[in-house]
Amino acid sequence: MRFARPLGLLLAAVAVVVWAFGMTVWQPLTEPIGPWSERLPGNNTYWARDLRFLAIMAVAVGLVLAGRGRLLWSGPAAVLGGCWIAADVAIDRADPVGVGATVLLVVGGLAVLGVFAAVPWWRERGTPPAVERAVLTGAACVVGVLTLVAAGIESPTDREPELAHGALSTGALLVVLAVGAALAAAPARTRHRVGVAAGLATVCLLGVGLVRATPPGERLLPEVALGTVLLTGVTLLAWDWPGGRPVWRHHALAALAAALGPFVFLLVTAMTMMVVLPIGRQFTALAGNSPINAADSDLLVSLAGLLAGLGMAFVLAWPAAIGHRPSR
Repeated sequence: MRFARPLGLLLAAVAVVVWAFGMTVWQPLTEPIGPWSERLPGNNTYWARDLRFLAIMAVAVGLVLAGRGRLLWSGPAAVLGGCWIAADVAIDRADPVGVGATVLLVVGGLAVLGVFAAVPWWRERGTPPAVERAVLTGAACVVGVLTLVAAGIESPTDREPELAHGALSTGALLVVLAVGAALAAAPARTRHRVGVAAGLATVCLLGVGLVRATPPGERLLPEVALGTVLLTGVTLLAWDWPGGRPVWRHHALAALAAALGPFVFLLVTAMTMMVVLPIGRQFTALAGNSPINAADSDLLVSLAGLLAGLGMAFVLAWPAAIGHRPSR
């Protein structure tokens, strides 16, 4: 898939810009003023942090797409994602603001991305192009679940216009990344698959807007619909079409898994992170931000989304690994 490399690098670069903007513009809006206990923040106060972490994950998946899922690219992409999260916490502690800081972070982020892309690109010179379909399909599933997290993200007030803009831009980026990875995982880029990809991207972009337009507390059904369409579309693009057409009963089973699976995985991971491993509190402390009050929970919904996405990848990516040749 010749489009995979330029598209992956382009989307990773866009994700760098979203991350930098989130650090210098959105993050300062979420940090409450005053150390008094009655002013301690509540649930979802640090929504900008989750949007940044989603953008960092998009950078890593963009590299995976650029490398067509090969370990030569996906390994450094995972390392980059982990290091970038650590750097994000350190930069957050420094509280950068303003246009100059935004430009500096964009330039620095693009330079780091360029290094991590140039090294595997140089190392694979002369190597015949190969596509790891299962890896790309799994990446599309992960990003599909992250899209739901971005689209449904909330804050204590849900009145910030910047929250809506951030969720829409991040969700749109993740939709395009998921569809691009799924199309790159296809055994052949036919005219029909390209048409399905274009239609899927359009519908899901509208779906992200619909979720954001729905009042908080009423977003479950639009999110279920968005997740079902997006993840089922991933399987429709990435799985084989025996005889030149999809086996609809298998995609119907995928749709059932797409409707229920993300929210089951999200619930399990969120409960685990709140009760057993309160990692969000540690990230807040390391960044030097005010702790969430004791009556609420400091949940990293971006990390919960990543783990839920890996669960969905385990469920939906294996047909691409073995060659989906079901009996007719």
